[in-house]
Order: sequence, then C-alpha cells, then structure tokens
Amino acid sequence: MSVDLNFWKYKAGVTHDDGKVYEMACCDGIIVDELETLPINEIFNKISYTFSDWTIHDKNNYEKVGHGSFQIFSTSQVVRFDCYGMNEDDMNLLMDILIDFDCPFYDPSISTRFDSWTDR
Repeated sequence: MSVDLNFWKYKAGVTHDDGKVYEMACCDGIIVDELETLPINEIFNKISYTFSDWTIHDKNNYEKVGHGSFQIFSTSQVVRFDCYGMNEDDMNLLMDILIDFDCPFYDPSISTRFDSWTDR
C-alpha cells in the first residue's frame, strides 16, 4: 500500500485553497504565492536524525526491512512523503516532524488538511 503525506504552511491572512496547493505545489512543484518558505535543510536534518536506523540511499530515499520505505519530494514551500508499506507509527513520526515546523498534514485521499490547531 502506498500513501502520500503532504505538508505546507500558509502565509498569514491568505485564502486557503488546499486542493490548489496540493495539485500545484505538491504534485507539480510550482511555487505558490500563498505559502511560506520552509526551513528545508532543518527539516531534512530532523528526518535523517529521526530515521537514522533506516537505510538512507540518498537524502530523498529511506528504507528499512519490515518497516517499508519512503521517498521525499520537496520544494522551498512543501514537503511530500511517498510512503510504501509503512506502518502507522512510522508515518506518524513523519507527521510529527512537520508539525514541529507548523506544517499540518494534508490527506489528498479525503481532501482534508488537519490544521484545526493553526490560526487559519
């Protein structure tokens, strides 16, 4: 089973259009005016630290026998994890990392962004 986990942070005072952001920024890699620039290097450092016991093929590809694998797609504004055969606990670790950077999870399978804790 594969799942994609998508994260971004809106600028203050902008209209939220999650579907547009997902398609343009997370899928097509287009820079979107409504989004903040993320500290991508810090995010990648935290990912590599958190998943240091996984096989890291390169900064975008992680794998662990019995746990599955994930690939990372990022721009200066978004981070997307394409997860393959991963358990919920490991995917929650990825979500926790991005929550630490004020980036809520967007689930495209149900068109929902879990951002009730932010100041929309």
